[in-house]
Amino acid sequence: MQIDPPTWHPSPRVPDYRPPEGAVDAHCHVFGPGNEFPYAPERKYTPSDAGKAKLFALRRHLGFSRNVLVQASCHGRDNAAMLDVLVADPAGCRGVAVVDPAISDAALANMNEKGVRGVRFNFVKRLVDPDPVDVSARLAARVAELGWHVVVYFEAPDFDELAPFLKTLPCDVVIDHMGRPDIAGGIEAPGFQAFCGLMENEKFWVKVGCPERLTKAGPPYYDVAPFARTLVEQFSDRVLWGTDWPHPNMKSHQPDDGLLVDRIPVIAPTEALRQKLLVTNPTRLYFT
Repeated sequence: MQIDPPTWHPSPRVPDYRPPEGAVDAHCHVFGPGNEFPYAPERKYTPSDAGKAKLFALRRHLGFSRNVLVQASCHGRDNAAMLDVLVADPAGCRGVAVVDPAISDAALANMNEKGVRGVRFNFVKRLVDPDPVDVSARLAARVAELGWHVVVYFEAPDFDELAPFLKTLPCDVVIDHMGRPDIAGGIEAPGFQAFCGLMENEKFWVKVGCPERLTKAGPPYYDVAPFARTLVEQFSDRVLWGTDWPHPNMKSHQPDDGLLVDRIPVIAPTEALRQKLLVTNPTRLYFT
């Protein structure tokens, strides 16, 4: 399979905004290196290698203290690359795994010891072949016993079908990328309002990063900011932010991670909101 060109900016700017002490990049990935951590045979893309050394260098460059690693679909259910990062920095990293529903209790316990705190259910059919929801529900019940949560990735057209299932899960549920709203419709659109309605349930959390995936206008993503700011202001105790580095499957442009950091004060306009978004909330969910 052909290797995709790098999807990350080769020289992100140093952001003007400096995150507070203890700030967490709560959504990022590592790719390989493929000669050490092979990519999954069933993958739907083959990325350029982006291992832990590059991730840690970016963390220092942007001024963050900690990371939450989310298992990338190009690695399938082999979490070795992600777990390698957790072992390399056990105080500063936590993980979200993608696992076989038949995984043993012992394997889950081993991941828990290494710093995994959740499992991801990916319902984006262009990237993966999702498990049936009843299978996912049984897995959610098992990981809930460990105190883990579920991270879900879906696209806005699938929201109405998935929402009833998500409400039944026996643990906290973190929604990636604001549920990928239709930015052209604006924040008053029925779809986004329905999503905000779901967020009224206190078991739901949401990540408000990744404007580069949602924008119609391009950098600096002015069109996405009202959506993120609405969620930050209305659900300040259950919002998270992450770079999404190294930006898998980005086709339109290479996002500048320094610019992404500089958008944080736009979507979280007070110091108190930024403290919750970057420190208090991810610490409560991942580091306690």
